[in-house]
Amino acid sequence: MTQTLALVTGAPGWLGTRLVRALIKGLPDVPLLAEPQPDRRVRCLVLSGVNDSALRRIGERVEVVEGDLREPSSLRAFCKGSAGATLFHCAGLIHPTRGVKQLYEVNVEGVQGLIEAAELAGVKRLVSVSSNSPIGCNPYADHVFDESSPFHPYMAYGRSKMLMEQAVGEAGARGKIETVIVRPTWFYGPGQPPRQTQFFQMIRDGKCPIVGDGSNKRSLSYVDNTCQGLLFCERNERAKGQTYWLADRRPYSMNEIVDTIERVLETEFGQTVAHKRVHMPELASKVAWLCDWAIQTLGLYNKKIHVLSEMNKTIACSIAKAEEELGYEPRIQLEEGMRRSIRWWLEGGDG
Repeated sequence: MTQTLALVTGAPGWLGTRLVRALIKGLPDVPLLAEPQPDRRVRCLVLSGVNDSALRRIGERVEVVEGDLREPSSLRAFCKGSAGATLFHCAGLIHPTRGVKQLYEVNVEGVQGLIEAAELAGVKRLVSVSSNSPIGCNPYADHVFDESSPFHPYMAYGRSKMLMEQAVGEAGARGKIETVIVRPTWFYGPGQPPRQTQFFQMIRDGKCPIVGDGSNKRSLSYVDNTCQGLLFCERNERAKGQTYWLADRRPYSMNEIVDTIERVLETEFGQTVAHKRVHMPELASKVAWLCDWAIQTLGLYNKKIHVLSEMNKTIACSIAKAEEELGYEPRIQLEEGMRRSIRWWLEGGDG
């Protein structure tokens, strides 16, 4: 099942832009997706005032519609004339600037409005991007989540994404639109936002924090691997009504992640690497968790405290269901993905 028109939210954000590129130009790493559909058109919902030049450079078959997930009238305009189309919902708010209420406005109420507009327009399938956060953190070091793992949301962001998943599931049950939910993990890859570039710089300069002994594992999702999974969710009839974890083939320890970035920076890009870490005790993340919980209980949000609260956690998943049912095959793993990410950054961040 491949439709001519694709609707995409979340562009010109990181994942949204890479997905638009994959829809128009194909995914060279994946033989089944290497050749794009020649008549494919992509319509993107873009916030007013946001620079959309990167989207427009992808090709003339990319249409930009200004709008906002929080404005029902703009969602109706975005979905107008899209009967039979696929809607890829990649937009989401991770770090609010106006307190945790903003998370629910965008991630829950915005999605509810988007679903209503899509149903009215006759959109065929909604492929909605969630997160690992509705499921939370693994209970012990060697545990991995799968699609049977229960909700255990991590803070307000995780709860907002859980409510989003539930809204999508309810829409699928109504039968007016087919729905698929995907759960990528920590993104990396070309097109990265400033926070990811800062992470590379901190590692290069010896300022990267390691909480505990660095053995805690994280599933990472190379961005084009994620795009592969999204495209297979559109094409595969079996995906209807399903939820899938999308990540690299295996989780990586924090030490392995930092070691790999240091090695690639130094040996392949000639960067001077400090080979130092800022070691912090487990207690640092535990205290940050308590502070984060207290701050968010008051309706406020502090990005640095929230990130520190997760630094000692294991967040790891199995991709077995996506491999079996979708044919998902994450061809790019940590070293090659970081190589491409760093090259994109050092060459000026375009394309």
